[in-house]
Parts: sequence; C-alpha cells; structure tokens
Amino acid sequence: MQIWVDADACPGVIKDILFRAAERAQVRVTLVANKLLHAPPSPWIRAVQVGCGFDVADSHIVDAVGPGDLVVTADIPLAAAVTEKDAFALNPRGEFYSRENIGELLALRNFMDELRSTGVDTGGPRPFSAADRRAFANRLDGFLQQRPDAPRPV
Repeated sequence: MQIWVDADACPGVIKDILFRAAERAQVRVTLVANKLLHAPPSPWIRAVQVGCGFDVADSHIVDAVGPGDLVVTADIPLAAAVTEKDAFALNPRGEFYSRENIGELLALRNFMDELRSTGVDTGGPRPFSAADRRAFANRLDGFLQQRPDAPRPV
C-alpha cells in the first residue's frame, strides 16, 4: 500500500501531514505534479514531475495506482478512476470518495461546470480551514491504522 498525491493543487499543510504520516507509519508517499516539487529527504517520500498537459499527472496516478492504495485528490474524475481500480480516494478536506458516492459527485461537478459555462457565478470552494485540516488528519490516521486490510469507506 502506498499513498499517491495529486500534488499540483494540494494544500501545503496537507502535504506536511502526509510527510509526518509517511515517517510515522513507514508508508511510501509519492507526490505527482506538473511542476518541480520539494520533498523532504526520506526513504518514504518521493516527488515525481510529469510533463505539462491536461490530466498528465492524473493519468500517471491512474496508471501507477494499485488496489488498496490511497490517492489524495480534490479532482473528482481522478477519484472516480482510482476507485474503479479498487484504490481509495480522500480529498484534502477529509472526505472519502467511494463507488457509492462518486456518481452523484460527478453529476454535481458536471452540473456546476454547465452553469459556469453559461455565465453563472457559482462561487467556488470555501476557504480551506483548520477544521478541514483536522478532518483530513483524522481520516488519514484512521485509514493508516486499518491497513493493510482496510474496509472500503462508505
């Protein structure tokens, strides 16, 4: 089991939580991004820079992820692709994506995209908060404590 991070848009505070968890749980964390990233020196942490282009980082993660791996992403289509491969997906706000909820989340995402394309101001995501950070840390800790035979999150 390893953790893959869609790192281009991942908040720094979430990366810091992941770095500490990698050392504590001795689990590999791989950051994947289109730009050069700094990863602390550790046998458990690495950064992979992929080429520029639409969904190149996402494609790399989907190709590399294995059953039981965890992907940290706010990208709903990426989450859908990895859950199809029997991997887990967790967003930086501490919410798991699952086969049970991904269809509804994709439909909502597509609806909001349609609204924006017609000129409707949909606002955008709320600011990242300390409560989001705590929720992520708690969900990640719970996930790591249950490995390697973690039940599918609902």
